[in-house]
Amino acid sequence: MLKSRIIPCLLVRDKGLVKTKNFEPFKYIGDPINAIRIFNEKEADELIVLDIDATTKGMDPDFLTIKKMAAECRMPLCYGGGVNTVDHAEHIISLGVEKVAVSASFIANPELVTDISSKIGGQSVVVILDVKRNLFGKYEVFTHNGKVNTNKTPIELAKLAVKFGAGEIVINSIDLDGLMSGYDLILAKNLRNAVNVPISIMGGAGNLNDMKNLFNTCGVVGAIAGSLFVFKGALKAVLINYPHGDEKDNLLENTWIINKKLFIDDRMKEYEKN
Repeated sequence: MLKSRIIPCLLVRDKGLVKTKNFEPFKYIGDPINAIRIFNEKEADELIVLDIDATTKGMDPDFLTIKKMAAECRMPLCYGGGVNTVDHAEHIISLGVEKVAVSASFIANPELVTDISSKIGGQSVVVILDVKRNLFGKYEVFTHNGKVNTNKTPIELAKLAVKFGAGEIVINSIDLDGLMSGYDLILAKNLRNAVNVPISIMGGAGNLNDMKNLFNTCGVVGAIAGSLFVFKGALKAVLINYPHGDEKDNLLENTWIINKKLFIDDRMKEYEKN
């Protein structure tokens, strides 16, 4: 049975750990290997590492750094950044990484997801969609660190990704990145209703209650956070943290019941339409 996951996200630039707000500017906060070791001790459900320079600079994935991170990581690891070919994905998986994330390369060539899935399995292919609202309030997907507008909506691209074999969809809110003001629950629920694969939501988590609200809204999903797990206090001192056992149990309590209720509600709506 699928379970909700609480997932730290580490952003890497020039081999260092950084944090962003609305995708800029970049603040250096430490060594990603040390962060991974701490998340090991805290028994994080999963970890996602994104190289935010690779695509914008046209670089291949940094396989040596990925190998070092995978060797340290004792939880499922997802890596994204500069993955443009099947060979990239296969090499990354061979280093001990469980999932490979693509974004701009999927939008440029959706069949890449099919090709990668056929080699490493759809469950290991994640499509990340970076989203922000335009002046009219419409959601649009951007690539290259929020600089290039695809002029496509996250829902249409999420459906396309699933069609081509993606095993998971991650929605990342550019508008809420680093603000710690809560997830975009409307966008999250729209995505949950649109696709039938695991989804994860990123951008905006400021406290554990934000994650609880996400689970209560969407049922079983992945709750991804960056600032929440690397900063502490009003002054945002750098301190790697993660919910302990009781906190985590409280967050995940009854999410499968909520998921079942949402599933039944969805089926009833379909029945009433027909």
